[in-house]
Amino acid sequence: MIKFLDLKAVNDRYEPGVSKAVQRVIDSGWYLLGHAVSAFEEEFSRYLGVKYCVGVANGLDALRLILKAYLEMGIMQEGDEIIVPANTYIASILAITDNRLIPVLVEPDLNTYNIDPSRVEEKITAKTRGIMIVHLYGQNSMHPEIQRIADKYDLKLIEDNAQAAGAYYHDKKTGAIGHAAGHSFYPGKNLGALGDGGAVTTNDEELSCVIRALANYGSSKKYVNDYQGLNSRLDEIQAAVLRVKLKKLDVDNDRRREIARYYEANIDSNTISLPLHGRGEGSHVWHLFVVRSSNRDGLQKYLFGNGIQTLIHYPIPPHKQLAYKEWNHLSFPITEKIHETVLSLPMGPHLSDHEMKNIVRIINKFEVLSI
Repeated sequence: MIKFLDLKAVNDRYEPGVSKAVQRVIDSGWYLLGHAVSAFEEEFSRYLGVKYCVGVANGLDALRLILKAYLEMGIMQEGDEIIVPANTYIASILAITDNRLIPVLVEPDLNTYNIDPSRVEEKITAKTRGIMIVHLYGQNSMHPEIQRIADKYDLKLIEDNAQAAGAYYHDKKTGAIGHAAGHSFYPGKNLGALGDGGAVTTNDEELSCVIRALANYGSSKKYVNDYQGLNSRLDEIQAAVLRVKLKKLDVDNDRRREIARYYEANIDSNTISLPLHGRGEGSHVWHLFVVRSSNRDGLQKYLFGNGIQTLIHYPIPPHKQLAYKEWNHLSFPITEKIHETVLSLPMGPHLSDHEMKNIVRIINKFEVLSI
Protein backbone atom coordinates (compact mmCIF):
# COMPACT_ATOMS: atom_id res chain seq x y z
CA MET A 1 0.00 0.00 0.00
CA ILE A 2 1.28 3.44 -0.95
CA LYS A 3 0.17 5.56 1.99
CA PHE A 4 -1.27 8.99 1.39
CA LEU A 5 1.38 10.31 3.76
CA ASP A 6 3.94 8.11 5.52
CA LEU A 7 5.06 10.30 8.42
CA LYS A 8 7.64 7.78 9.64
CA ALA A 9 9.26 7.77 6.21
CA VAL A 10 9.15 11.57 6.15
CA ASN A 11 10.82 11.92 9.55
CA ASP A 12 13.38 9.15 9.02
CA ARG A 13 14.95 11.39 6.38
CA TYR A 14 16.03 13.85 9.08
CA GLU A 15 17.76 11.34 11.32
CA PRO A 16 19.89 11.37 13.36
CA GLY A 17 19.41 15.15 13.49
CA VAL A 18 15.92 15.12 14.95
CA SER A 19 16.73 12.59 17.67
CA LYS A 20 19.86 14.50 18.66
CA ALA A 21 17.94 17.79 18.78
CA VAL A 22 15.24 16.30 21.00
CA GLN A 23 17.84 14.76 23.31
CA ARG A 24 19.57 18.13 23.69
CA VAL A 25 16.31 19.66 24.90
CA ILE A 26 15.68 16.81 27.33
CA ASP A 27 19.21 17.09 28.68
CA SER A 28 18.91 20.87 29.05
CA GLY A 29 16.15 20.60 31.67
CA TRP A 30 14.37 23.62 30.10
CA TYR A 31 11.20 22.80 28.17
CA LEU A 32 9.24 26.03 27.55
CA LEU A 33 10.25 29.49 26.34
CA GLY A 34 13.91 28.57 26.08
CA HIS A 35 16.77 28.65 23.62
CA ALA A 36 15.27 26.32 20.98
CA VAL A 37 12.13 28.44 20.60
CA SER A 38 13.97 31.75 20.39
CA ALA A 39 16.48 30.29 17.94
CA PHE A 40 13.72 28.87 15.73
CA GLU A 41 11.82 32.17 15.79
CA GLU A 42 14.94 33.98 14.62
CA GLU A 43 15.72 31.41 11.91
CA PHE A 44 12.15 31.22 10.60
CA SER A 45 11.75 34.98 10.46
CA ARG A 46 15.07 35.23 8.58
CA TYR A 47 13.99 32.45 6.19
CA LEU A 48 10.74 34.28 5.38
CA GLY A 49 12.26 37.74 5.32
CA VAL A 50 10.23 39.28 8.15
CA LYS A 51 11.28 41.04 11.32
CA TYR A 52 9.29 39.14 13.94
CA CYS A 53 8.17 35.60 14.63
CA VAL A 54 6.21 34.40 17.67
CA GLY A 55 5.97 30.65 18.25
CA VAL A 56 2.52 29.48 19.38
CA ALA A 57 0.77 26.19 20.07
CA ASN A 58 -0.82 25.58 16.67
CA GLY A 59 -1.97 27.15 13.42
CA LEU A 60 -5.49 27.94 14.58
CA ASP A 61 -4.14 29.80 17.59
CA ALA A 62 -1.81 31.76 15.32
CA LEU A 63 -4.79 33.15 13.41
CA ARG A 64 -6.86 33.62 16.57
CA LEU A 65 -4.08 35.58 18.21
CA ILE A 66 -3.57 37.91 15.24
CA LEU A 67 -7.22 38.94 15.36
CA LYS A 68 -7.31 39.05 19.15
CA ALA A 69 -4.31 41.39 19.11
CA TYR A 70 -5.97 43.70 16.61
CA LEU A 71 -8.99 43.85 18.92
CA GLU A 72 -6.79 44.66 21.91
CA MET A 73 -5.01 47.35 19.89
CA GLY A 74 -8.31 48.98 18.95
CA ILE A 75 -7.77 48.36 15.25
CA MET A 76 -10.80 46.08 15.15
CA GLN A 77 -13.86 45.70 17.32
CA GLU A 78 -16.42 42.94 17.83
CA GLY A 79 -18.85 42.77 14.93
CA ASP A 80 -16.35 43.93 12.31
CA GLU A 81 -16.12 41.90 9.12
CA ILE A 82 -13.24 39.85 7.76
CA ILE A 83 -13.32 38.65 4.16
CA VAL A 84 -12.28 34.99 3.91
CA PRO A 85 -12.48 32.27 1.24
CA ALA A 86 -15.59 30.09 1.28
CA ASN A 87 -13.35 27.24 0.13
CA THR A 88 -10.96 26.70 3.02
CA TYR A 89 -10.30 24.48 5.98
CA ILE A 90 -12.66 25.52 8.75
CA ALA A 91 -9.82 26.78 10.99
CA SER A 92 -9.58 29.99 8.94
CA ILE A 93 -13.18 30.78 9.79
CA LEU A 94 -13.07 29.52 13.39
CA ALA A 95 -10.34 32.07 14.12
CA ILE A 96 -12.67 34.86 13.01
CA THR A 97 -15.82 33.80 14.82
CA ASP A 98 -13.88 32.94 17.99
CA ASN A 99 -13.06 36.65 18.21
CA ARG A 100 -16.69 37.66 17.64
CA LEU A 101 -15.83 39.02 14.24
CA ILE A 102 -17.99 38.31 11.18
CA PRO A 103 -16.65 36.10 8.35
CA VAL A 104 -17.71 37.24 4.89
CA LEU A 105 -17.32 34.29 2.54
CA VAL A 106 -16.01 34.71 -1.00
CA GLU A 107 -16.12 32.05 -3.71
CA PRO A 108 -12.87 30.60 -5.12
CA ASP A 109 -11.49 30.41 -8.62
CA LEU A 110 -12.34 26.88 -9.72
CA ASN A 111 -8.99 26.53 -11.48
CA THR A 112 -6.79 27.36 -8.47
CA TYR A 113 -9.15 26.54 -5.54
CA ASN A 114 -8.05 29.86 -3.98
CA ILE A 115 -10.09 33.00 -3.38
CA ASP A 116 -11.23 34.68 -6.59
CA PRO A 117 -9.75 38.21 -6.54
CA SER A 118 -12.46 39.49 -8.88
CA ARG A 119 -15.15 38.68 -6.30
CA VAL A 120 -13.60 40.42 -3.29
CA GLU A 121 -14.44 44.10 -3.76
CA GLU A 122 -18.18 43.50 -4.07
CA LYS A 123 -18.11 42.12 -0.51
CA ILE A 124 -16.61 45.27 1.04
CA THR A 125 -18.84 47.16 3.48
CA ALA A 126 -18.36 49.94 6.02
CA LYS A 127 -17.62 47.24 8.61
CA THR A 128 -14.89 45.43 6.65
CA ARG A 129 -11.59 45.57 8.51
CA GLY A 130 -9.53 42.81 6.96
CA ILE A 131 -8.98 40.22 4.25
CA MET A 132 -7.74 36.78 5.23
CA ILE A 133 -6.19 35.04 2.26
CA VAL A 134 -5.54 31.31 2.49
CA HIS A 135 -2.69 29.79 0.48
CA LEU A 136 -4.68 26.59 0.06
CA TYR A 137 -2.98 23.28 -0.77
CA GLY A 138 0.38 25.09 -0.91
CA GLN A 139 -0.36 27.60 -3.66
CA ASN A 140 0.15 31.33 -3.21
CA SER A 141 -3.24 33.05 -3.30
CA MET A 142 -2.02 36.65 -3.28
CA HIS A 143 -2.87 38.75 -6.33
CA PRO A 144 -2.33 42.42 -7.32
CA GLU A 145 -6.11 42.97 -7.17
CA ILE A 146 -6.18 41.91 -3.53
CA GLN A 147 -3.36 44.33 -2.73
CA ARG A 148 -5.19 47.11 -4.55
CA ILE A 149 -8.35 46.50 -2.54
CA ALA A 150 -6.50 46.27 0.77
CA ASP A 151 -4.75 49.57 0.05
CA LYS A 152 -7.89 51.31 -1.23
CA TYR A 153 -9.98 50.45 1.83
CA ASP A 154 -7.15 50.46 4.39
CA LEU A 155 -7.71 46.82 5.31
CA LYS A 156 -5.48 44.48 7.27
CA LEU A 157 -4.17 41.68 5.06
CA ILE A 158 -3.82 38.46 7.03
CA GLU A 159 -2.29 35.31 5.55
CA ASP A 160 -3.29 31.81 6.50
CA ASN A 161 0.01 30.23 5.53
CA ALA A 162 -0.63 26.88 7.22
CA GLN A 163 -0.11 24.93 3.98
CA ALA A 164 2.38 26.98 1.99
CA ALA A 165 5.69 27.26 3.85
CA GLY A 166 8.31 28.25 1.31
CA ALA A 167 6.01 29.42 -1.50
CA TYR A 168 6.63 32.71 -3.28
CA TYR A 169 4.60 35.69 -4.46
CA HIS A 170 7.00 37.47 -6.82
CA ASP A 171 10.12 38.08 -4.71
CA LYS A 172 8.43 37.60 -1.33
CA LYS A 173 7.69 34.37 0.47
CA THR A 174 4.16 33.71 1.62
CA GLY A 175 4.03 34.58 5.29
CA ALA A 176 5.82 37.84 4.53
CA ILE A 177 3.26 39.43 2.18
CA GLY A 178 0.54 40.78 4.46
CA HIS A 179 0.41 42.64 7.75
CA ALA A 180 0.57 39.31 9.62
CA ALA A 181 0.54 35.61 8.89
CA GLY A 182 -0.41 32.47 10.76
CA HIS A 183 1.57 29.25 10.26
CA SER A 184 0.90 25.65 11.22
CA PHE A 185 3.54 23.03 11.95
CA TYR A 186 1.11 20.11 12.20
CA PRO A 187 3.11 16.92 11.45
CA GLY A 188 1.76 16.53 7.91
CA LYS A 189 2.69 20.04 6.79
CA ASN A 190 5.66 20.80 4.52
CA LEU A 191 7.43 22.06 7.65
CA GLY A 192 6.00 19.72 10.26
CA ALA A 193 6.77 19.15 13.92
CA LEU A 194 6.28 15.90 15.86
CA GLY A 195 3.06 17.28 17.31
CA ASP A 196 1.13 20.52 17.20
CA GLY A 197 2.91 23.81 16.69
CA GLY A 198 2.42 27.17 15.03
CA ALA A 199 3.76 30.69 14.63
CA VAL A 200 2.80 34.25 13.78
CA THR A 201 5.06 36.34 11.54
CA THR A 202 4.86 40.08 10.98
CA ASN A 203 6.89 43.23 10.42
CA ASP A 204 4.76 45.10 12.98
CA GLU A 205 6.70 45.31 16.25
CA GLU A 206 3.72 46.38 18.37
CA LEU A 207 1.56 43.58 16.98
CA SER A 208 4.27 41.00 17.69
CA CYS A 209 4.63 42.19 21.29
CA VAL A 210 0.88 42.06 21.93
CA ILE A 211 0.64 38.58 20.39
CA ARG A 212 3.57 37.32 22.44
CA ALA A 213 1.90 38.56 25.64
CA LEU A 214 -1.54 37.23 24.66
CA ALA A 215 -0.06 33.79 23.97
CA ASN A 216 1.45 33.74 27.46
CA TYR A 217 -1.66 34.30 29.59
CA GLY A 218 -1.71 37.96 28.54
CA SER A 219 1.59 38.53 30.32
CA SER A 220 4.88 40.04 29.19
CA LYS A 221 6.22 40.01 32.74
CA LYS A 222 5.72 37.05 35.06
CA TYR A 223 2.59 37.36 37.21
CA VAL A 224 1.72 40.70 35.59
CA ASN A 225 -1.20 40.28 33.20
CA ASP A 226 -2.02 43.11 30.82
CA TYR A 227 -4.56 41.18 28.75
CA GLN A 228 -7.03 38.35 29.14
CA GLY A 229 -4.75 36.00 27.27
CA LEU A 230 -4.36 32.38 26.28
CA ASN A 231 -1.87 29.62 26.99
CA SER A 232 -0.53 29.06 23.50
CA ARG A 233 3.20 28.44 23.33
CA LEU A 234 5.47 26.52 20.99
CA ASP A 235 7.40 24.09 23.19
CA GLU A 236 11.15 23.52 23.13
CA ILE A 237 11.06 20.01 21.69
CA GLN A 238 8.91 20.99 18.73
CA ALA A 239 11.06 24.07 18.09
CA ALA A 240 14.20 21.92 18.14
CA VAL A 241 12.67 19.54 15.59
CA LEU A 242 11.58 22.43 13.37
CA ARG A 243 15.09 23.91 13.38
CA VAL A 244 16.42 20.66 11.90
CA LYS A 245 13.69 20.44 9.28
CA LEU A 246 13.79 24.10 8.24
CA LYS A 247 17.26 23.57 6.80
CA LYS A 248 15.86 21.12 4.23
CA LEU A 249 12.53 22.83 3.52
CA ASP A 250 13.52 24.25 0.13
CA VAL A 251 15.01 20.93 -0.98
CA ASP A 252 11.88 19.10 0.15
CA ASN A 253 9.64 21.59 -1.66
CA ASP A 254 11.67 21.12 -4.84
CA ARG A 255 11.04 17.39 -4.63
CA ARG A 256 7.31 18.07 -4.22
CA ARG A 257 7.43 20.21 -7.36
CA GLU A 258 9.23 17.43 -9.22
CA ILE A 259 6.48 14.95 -8.29
CA ALA A 260 3.77 17.48 -9.22
CA ARG A 261 5.38 18.05 -12.64
CA TYR A 262 5.43 14.30 -13.24
CA TYR A 263 1.75 14.01 -12.27
CA GLU A 264 0.84 16.94 -14.52
CA ALA A 265 2.79 15.64 -17.50
CA ASN A 266 1.72 12.00 -17.27
CA ILE A 267 -1.79 11.72 -15.81
CA ASP A 268 -3.88 11.28 -18.95
CA SER A 269 -7.57 10.90 -18.27
CA ASN A 270 -10.63 12.73 -19.53
CA THR A 271 -12.37 11.93 -16.24
CA ILE A 272 -9.82 13.76 -14.07
CA SER A 273 -9.14 17.51 -13.88
CA LEU A 274 -5.64 18.46 -12.81
CA PRO A 275 -4.87 21.48 -10.61
CA LEU A 276 -3.79 24.64 -12.39
CA HIS A 277 -1.20 27.15 -11.27
CA GLY A 278 -0.17 30.17 -13.25
CA ARG A 279 1.81 32.46 -10.97
CA GLY A 280 5.29 31.06 -11.43
CA GLU A 281 7.09 27.86 -10.51
CA GLY A 282 7.90 29.04 -7.00
CA SER A 283 4.31 30.02 -6.24
CA HIS A 284 3.27 26.46 -5.34
CA VAL A 285 4.90 24.12 -2.82
CA TRP A 286 2.39 21.31 -3.35
CA HIS A 287 1.40 20.58 0.22
CA LEU A 288 -1.37 18.67 -1.51
CA PHE A 289 -1.84 17.55 -5.10
CA VAL A 290 -5.59 17.81 -5.56
CA VAL A 291 -7.41 16.51 -8.62
CA ARG A 292 -11.12 16.67 -9.39
CA SER A 293 -13.39 13.96 -10.75
CA SER A 294 -17.15 13.73 -11.18
CA ASN A 295 -16.71 10.10 -10.11
CA ARG A 296 -14.52 11.02 -7.14
CA ASP A 297 -15.80 8.28 -4.84
CA GLY A 298 -15.40 5.64 -7.53
CA LEU A 299 -11.87 6.84 -8.24
CA GLN A 300 -10.93 6.75 -4.58
CA LYS A 301 -12.34 3.24 -4.16
CA TYR A 302 -10.53 2.07 -7.29
CA LEU A 303 -7.19 3.50 -6.15
CA PHE A 304 -7.50 2.00 -2.69
CA GLY A 305 -8.27 -1.39 -4.26
CA ASN A 306 -5.04 -1.03 -6.21
CA GLY A 307 -2.90 -0.17 -3.19
CA ILE A 308 -3.01 3.65 -3.28
CA GLN A 309 -4.38 5.60 -0.32
CA THR A 310 -5.94 9.00 -1.02
CA LEU A 311 -7.77 11.58 1.11
CA ILE A 312 -10.48 14.18 0.53
CA HIS A 313 -9.54 17.77 1.42
CA TYR A 314 -12.29 18.55 2.34
CA PRO A 315 -15.59 16.64 2.10
CA ILE A 316 -17.85 19.30 3.69
CA PRO A 317 -17.43 23.06 3.13
CA PRO A 318 -17.54 25.30 6.22
CA HIS A 319 -20.94 26.80 5.36
CA LYS A 320 -22.48 23.32 5.36
CA GLN A 321 -21.04 22.27 8.72
CA LEU A 322 -23.27 21.91 11.79
CA ALA A 323 -20.88 24.29 13.59
CA TYR A 324 -22.27 27.04 11.33
CA LYS A 325 -25.82 25.80 10.99
CA GLU A 326 -27.05 29.36 10.49
CA TRP A 327 -25.23 29.26 7.11
CA ASN A 328 -26.47 25.86 5.99
CA HIS A 329 -29.09 27.42 3.71
CA LEU A 330 -26.47 29.48 1.85
CA SER A 331 -25.34 28.52 -1.63
CA PHE A 332 -21.74 28.75 -2.78
CA PRO A 333 -21.89 26.58 -5.91
CA ILE A 334 -18.22 26.75 -6.88
CA THR A 335 -17.11 25.87 -3.35
CA GLU A 336 -19.65 23.06 -3.21
CA LYS A 337 -18.53 21.67 -6.57
CA ILE A 338 -14.95 21.59 -5.32
CA HIS A 339 -15.84 19.78 -2.11
CA GLU A 340 -17.93 17.23 -4.02
CA THR A 341 -15.22 16.36 -6.56
CA VAL A 342 -11.73 16.80 -5.06
CA LEU A 343 -9.32 14.01 -4.25
CA SER A 344 -5.77 14.37 -2.91
CA LEU A 345 -3.11 12.04 -4.33
CA PRO A 346 -0.04 10.90 -2.37
CA MET A 347 2.49 13.72 -2.15
CA GLY A 348 5.66 14.26 -0.17
CA PRO A 349 9.46 14.36 -0.49
CA HIS A 350 9.66 10.77 0.74
CA LEU A 351 7.71 9.45 -2.26
CA SER A 352 9.96 7.35 -4.51
CA ASP A 353 10.11 7.56 -8.31
CA HIS A 354 8.76 4.01 -8.47
CA GLU A 355 5.76 4.92 -6.31
CA MET A 356 5.13 8.10 -8.26
CA LYS A 357 5.14 6.25 -11.59
CA ASN A 358 2.98 3.45 -10.24
CA ILE A 359 0.36 5.94 -9.05
CA VAL A 360 0.16 7.49 -12.53
CA ARG A 361 0.05 4.12 -14.26
CA ILE A 362 -2.87 2.96 -12.14
CA ILE A 363 -4.76 6.26 -12.46
CA ASN A 364 -4.50 6.14 -16.25
CA LYS A 365 -6.28 2.78 -16.29
CA PHE A 366 -9.25 4.17 -14.38
CA GLU A 367 -10.90 5.81 -17.38
CA VAL A 368 -10.94 2.56 -19.36
CA LEU A 369 -12.34 0.62 -16.41
CA SER A 370 -15.02 3.23 -15.62
CA ILE A 371 -16.55 3.28 -19.12
